Amino acid sequence: MTNIAMLIACLLGGIVLRKTRRMPDNAHAALNAFIIHVALPALILGQLHGLQLAPDLLLPVLMPWLLFLMSTAAFGVLGAERAGVTAVGIGARAGDREIKHLLNTTGALIMTAGLANTSFVGLPMIEAFYGTPHLSTGILIDQFGTYLVLSTLGIMVACTCSSSRASWREIVRRIATFPPLIALLLAFALSPVPYPPWLDGTLARLGMTLAPLALVSVGLQLRLDQFRGNVMPLGMGLTFKLVLAPLLIVLMYVGLLHRD
Repeated sequence: MTNIAMLIACLLGGIVLRKTRRMPDNAHAALNAFIIHVALPALILGQLHGLQLAPDLLLPVLMPWLLFLMSTAAFGVLGAERAGVTAVGIGARAGDREIKHLLNTTGALIMTAGLANTSFVGLPMIEAFYGTPHLSTGILIDQFGTYLVLSTLGIMVACTCSSSRASWREIVRRIATFPPLIALLLAFALSPVPYPPWLDGTLARLGMTLAPLALVSVGLQLRLDQFRGNVMPLGMGLTFKLVLAPLLIVLMYVGLLHRD
């Protein structure tokens, strides 16, 4: 209960700090930089050091990939159908504008419904509901799942739906230089080497800053007024993410694989 209360307090604290202008508008950028370069790598180095990889861990890691593919299929088909209706129903110039807007909306729905903030929101919630021992699974989901999906399939969808381009060399460079992913590989490489007590303590203290800072950052960036005019797409995305996708995952993991 204490952990949940802390998460709520940090989220509300971020909202209040933004509303009262107690922090600069770009304060979340500094918090995010600290989380990505310090807090999350420290947490990973501490939690994954000595972790024994097992085949069962592949199932949770695959979830973000399956979720994104399902989102792409669902909203891609829906967007294509609406684009066909739009092209038939209105003039060429207006149709081009409408179809471009529809393509952008489809891309946004695929990205937001098919991806989750598994580091800034997911890891603090795992710690609050399931305890610190389960953070290692959440980290694997976040890094090998969500982050790699975003950096590969996500970029492809974003470029397709916005008519922009991305270099594969740049994509590979960003993946290879992402501090949390480097920390994850380093934690596995150092598994045979025991950490000295001072390093264990330092990593633990730094990792503990992730949950409060991440939720404050989310609160600072939350803009409820941006929901206006986006109720329909928001409802579609949330219905998929909170209802349809979990049902499909349960069907595959529990029904077909007979997993508890």
